[in-house]
Amino acid sequence: MGFDAYGLPAEQYAIQTGQHPAITTAENIKRYREQLDKIGFSFDWSREIETCDPGYYHWTQWAFIQMFNSYYCYDEQQARPIDELISVFEMQGTEGMNIACSEELSFTAEEWKAKSEKEQQEVLLNYRIAYRSETTVNWCQALGTVLANDEVINGLSERGGYPVEQRLMRQWSLRVSAYAQRLLDGLDTIDWSESLKETQRNWIGRSEGAEMQFSVKDSDVKFDIFTTRADTIFGVTFMVLAPESEYVSQVTTTEQKAEVDAYIDATKRRTERDRITNKKISGVFTGSYAINPLNGKEIPIWVADYVLAGYGTGAIMAVPGHDSRDYAFAKHFGLPIIPLIEGCDISEESFDAKEGIMMNSGFLNGLTVKEAIEKAREYVRDNNLGRIKINYRLRDAIFSRQRYWGEPFPVYYKDEMPYMIPLNKLPLELPDVDKFLPTETGEPPLGRATKWAWDTVNETVVETSRIDNKTIFQIELNTMPGFAGSSAYYLRYMDPKNDKELVAKDKVDYWGNVDLYIGGTEHATG
Repeated sequence: MGFDAYGLPAEQYAIQTGQHPAITTAENIKRYREQLDKIGFSFDWSREIETCDPGYYHWTQWAFIQMFNSYYCYDEQQARPIDELISVFEMQGTEGMNIACSEELSFTAEEWKAKSEKEQQEVLLNYRIAYRSETTVNWCQALGTVLANDEVINGLSERGGYPVEQRLMRQWSLRVSAYAQRLLDGLDTIDWSESLKETQRNWIGRSEGAEMQFSVKDSDVKFDIFTTRADTIFGVTFMVLAPESEYVSQVTTTEQKAEVDAYIDATKRRTERDRITNKKISGVFTGSYAINPLNGKEIPIWVADYVLAGYGTGAIMAVPGHDSRDYAFAKHFGLPIIPLIEGCDISEESFDAKEGIMMNSGFLNGLTVKEAIEKAREYVRDNNLGRIKINYRLRDAIFSRQRYWGEPFPVYYKDEMPYMIPLNKLPLELPDVDKFLPTETGEPPLGRATKWAWDTVNETVVETSRIDNKTIFQIELNTMPGFAGSSAYYLRYMDPKNDKELVAKDKVDYWGNVDLYIGGTEHATG
């Protein structure tokens, strides 16, 4: 039996009543136990787990440190120690590396060695499996925290019904996307129903295509787009940027700025899930034009909420003749629609089928769609207009909350860079605070702790007032999300009293995999 004891309900009750969430959590667990016993349910109570127990979240913190100290190697299809990557950088820089990263970097061994410690740590965050980055999140001002998609309903928090907006924040994330292909391949080896496997395949969302660069007219600005249909580039009649895209401010003209700003402000109040499922058409013209790299034509650049910043590059080339959402947008705003397939009827809807003979497509005319896709990709690559690329819908998991009642991160900050607390000093226990609300300056509730600094000499937690940023440093103020602790239940059940490791190998070998899982299929898609 596992009690997922950290989370918003206990904390909200603490905020309302002033009672420490540990007290109400313990009382509720006791009540659950009494009720389950009265019903007659038979559980092995010697394997009871509570995520808020320091003896348990010791291993949640341990797992986080393992991820921070690892990178993902595509050649090996596994996580590898970050020290190995550092050794490679010292010998050859980034040359020949095939590894997961936030952005493609290029430097020599000499350039690596010339970097300061802070610069090197910044580079390593680009590769670590647990990393910090600017991420668009569901921010609830009233609750003072980031919410997961399933904690937001119709733009309001599930808990309390408070407004939620999209905001760019620096967050801890887990590089789950690095495992996309491995997860896909693994589906072929397990005995699950085909419907469930297909749900996961769609969630992972593998797509092969081309990444191309478009220049903005009368500007030095260039941006990349990803498309699975490079063959349709002659049918592009407008470009669309996600409202969160950094390029929006760069391409918006003075005349259009007020209208664009108002649109972006309205979009902030909608979650990504809402934007995906809601088919209402909206958008705004930036006032700028991109140049089609194949035929040199000018293409108006719009901002619209049906394009998401987290998928692809956050920018698309819109081909309304052969994409239903682009078609609806073009019809709504009176934009041109060009047919690219001989005999196709686009008078009432787009022609989305990947079949037929190409037309209105320059050197692709007369080819079948399949032939045109391949030839267009080759043309893009051979003429240095972009590159062939595989994309996945699977996103990295946001892994921090601006709350009190959660697992503390075993992290302190030196020169604004994160460093890990030694493994032999875990668990790092949650400190006491006077209130469970954010501070008056907007910091998370842990900013109220009077004893929340790390002494690197004595390797212990000390008073915050002693921070000197020389040997004593600030500890992370965010806490881990609700799913952090419950992710390891299934392993800890096998060896719940082990204080030396998460689970012993002989216990895993004995108990093996779960024989039966009873729960909603929605758990298969995070």
